[in-house]
Amino acid sequence: MSKSVADLTAIDLFSGCGGLSLGLCRAGFRILTAIESEPVAAETYLLNHASTELIEKDITTIRPTYLRKRLNLDKGDLDLLAGCPPCQGFSQLWTMNGGYISNDPQNRLVLQFQKFVRAFLPKAVMMENVPGLAFDHRHARFVKFLQSLGYAVESRICNAADFGVPQRRRRLILIALHGLKPKFSKKSGKRVSVRQTIGSLHTPGEGDDPLHDYEVSRSPAVLKRISQIPKNGGSRGQLSARKQLKCHKKHDGFRDVYGRMKWSDVSPTITGGCINPSKGRFLHPMQDRAITLREAALLQGFPMSYDFAMTRGRYHAAQMIGNAFPPKFAEMHARVIARSLKGC
Repeated sequence: MSKSVADLTAIDLFSGCGGLSLGLCRAGFRILTAIESEPVAAETYLLNHASTELIEKDITTIRPTYLRKRLNLDKGDLDLLAGCPPCQGFSQLWTMNGGYISNDPQNRLVLQFQKFVRAFLPKAVMMENVPGLAFDHRHARFVKFLQSLGYAVESRICNAADFGVPQRRRRLILIALHGLKPKFSKKSGKRVSVRQTIGSLHTPGEGDDPLHDYEVSRSPAVLKRISQIPKNGGSRGQLSARKQLKCHKKHDGFRDVYGRMKWSDVSPTITGGCINPSKGRFLHPMQDRAITLREAALLQGFPMSYDFAMTRGRYHAAQMIGNAFPPKFAEMHARVIARSLKGC
């Protein structure tokens, strides 16, 4: 008998602040448990997913077989094992010579999937990471491991902007199904713009949203530089040589630094530096300021109602938002997995 949507179960590994879990829930999965060791991310997760059990431990210390038995599951009962292992070591932002840091300790967390897959033998597996993982030997090992257990596996590098997320965000999506051919979501066909996403928000400081209305202090020199950047998509490269910083003249890379977003386009990739104009194209299209945490979260696809813990300040919150799996991106692919599991 095929399952109903409400019967579908999932576990979220490396849950972060909950973007993946939100997407899975919207796709009809019930999250049995999530795992996250970073305190502020865990606090944020619980603010928004209070009914989900969250295990606040280092994933390397968790025994998957014990967890499976505690959840009263046999091998093969779990529908979906999903997660986004920390990916900084595979990110091209870490490499200036076209490579990546393959020995970063966090990269080994990709292989934590293996022990959970072996213990649960879920019907489906979904993993998200940066494109650099596709060229790392751990990806090939993981695929070979899944295939040895009878999974059909496919990886694709997808742009979140093609799946309803208002930002350019290229990510590797791996989907594996036991006994079934993996399918990926079709592209949404129409991109969501920056204006559609944040254009109706009030000017920061005129409301009471802690993620939007906090006070920002910048030097007069920085404020002047921001005001000189042409509106609606302008960049520092359009300034005269006299108005550019010496360091910018000497270094031709990172051209998006002190750049503005464009109303009619999607945003650039939202990173952990998304509220700092010196970290990328993170200036508001028209106002002389960087985007706020709320705007960054909306551009990631989180709803206005989503709470983010500010326990360690706004820059830590920005890192948490930038690291998230955009909920809509997760939802689109999870819906296709759900249909496969239900035999649709």
